[in-house]
Amino acid sequence: MADKVKVFCIMFNNEDKREYSAGEVLSGHVVVEVSTGVSVQIKAVKISTRGCAQVCWGEGTRQASSPSSAAIANTSSQCEQVEYFSISQTLKETPDGEEFISLDEGHYEFPFHVELTQMPLVTSFKGKYGSVCYEVTAVLQRPLNQDQTVNREFSVISHIDVNSPWLLSSVSTNNKKMIGCWIFTSGPISLNVNINRRGYCNGDSIPIYAVIENYSSRLIVPKAAIYQIQTFMANGKTKSHTKLVASVRGNHIPSGCTDTWNGKTLKISPVSASILNSSVIRVEYSLAVMAQIPGAKKLKVELPIVIGSIPYNGLDSRSSSLSSHFSMDMSWLALALPEVPEAPPNYADVVSEEECELHSPSYSQSEELERQLGGPAFAYIQEFRFQPPPLYSEVDSHPVHS
Repeated sequence: MADKVKVFCIMFNNEDKREYSAGEVLSGHVVVEVSTGVSVQIKAVKISTRGCAQVCWGEGTRQASSPSSAAIANTSSQCEQVEYFSISQTLKETPDGEEFISLDEGHYEFPFHVELTQMPLVTSFKGKYGSVCYEVTAVLQRPLNQDQTVNREFSVISHIDVNSPWLLSSVSTNNKKMIGCWIFTSGPISLNVNINRRGYCNGDSIPIYAVIENYSSRLIVPKAAIYQIQTFMANGKTKSHTKLVASVRGNHIPSGCTDTWNGKTLKISPVSASILNSSVIRVEYSLAVMAQIPGAKKLKVELPIVIGSIPYNGLDSRSSSLSSHFSMDMSWLALALPEVPEAPPNYADVVSEEECELHSPSYSQSEELERQLGGPAFAYIQEFRFQPPPLYSEVDSHPVHS
């Protein structure tokens, strides 16, 4: 026989909203649909909104009472839980003096409105040994039947702005390894790695700048990878789990050669944002650059990075690098320019006597011009032509006032 309650679920008003933050409002309604031709008796419709983090893992030892007996596992669990908030509401209840409410066949909606706490929240996360979960639980209390319960999870984000100064600083590291042992060493392998900043978001590409030197006798393969490090804490103990997020491989480097990465990119796959504000769960990320060496342990360096939620709003790393390089290349210009501008040369020092005589008119030409102009005008013009300009001054003697 089919249940009289055909539908019992939780709907959010903004189903397209992916994540909520501290202080925001979560609203929606509890839907109850009663089957045709029947009625349902209820005492109340209640909801509770809760956020918590919980971790748990088992620790065990194996003991044997005799060499022939089977090993027996004695395990103990390390568990801890932290509650961030819990908000309860009654959406519909039985009036005073009545035992129940009767819902006839049809569709019913009971709206709710929850304001999340203003206290800082931890980003939603599900890991190997624990999780941070936020959910709404609706309860349909019935007088003659067992209560019905339905849960609906929602995601919370604790925003990390990658434009924060501490996330804009560059990170660099280096490491070196000798291959072989004793007198059979073949030479060192060295890694020098740098990234322009340590804060990134999902979908970003990290430009990696590296110099990999191979002075050993072996062929090595460089590789870069992003790792997610999950750390769980309970009862004073910790448990870690490392997960590969993304990787990229470089070209083989023969013996005696060097490879340079001038911004080799590694794209970040969709992952949870870093969790740095929880007492029981931490989620951190590391960029590792390594050299895989045949027959030897790989050489590796790690640079800590942070995955945030507010994207970088400045120039990209390549543009910033090019701008810095251009500024360096133009530094010679400042050295070439004098600190105090010099005055232009005197025309008398530039025009020689030979040139002055070459351009001087003949006597007959001057006499004819004076006759036409009625005076010695050309002499005045000739004198003006070879006069030096006014004395140089940094102060405008004829300023224009606007």
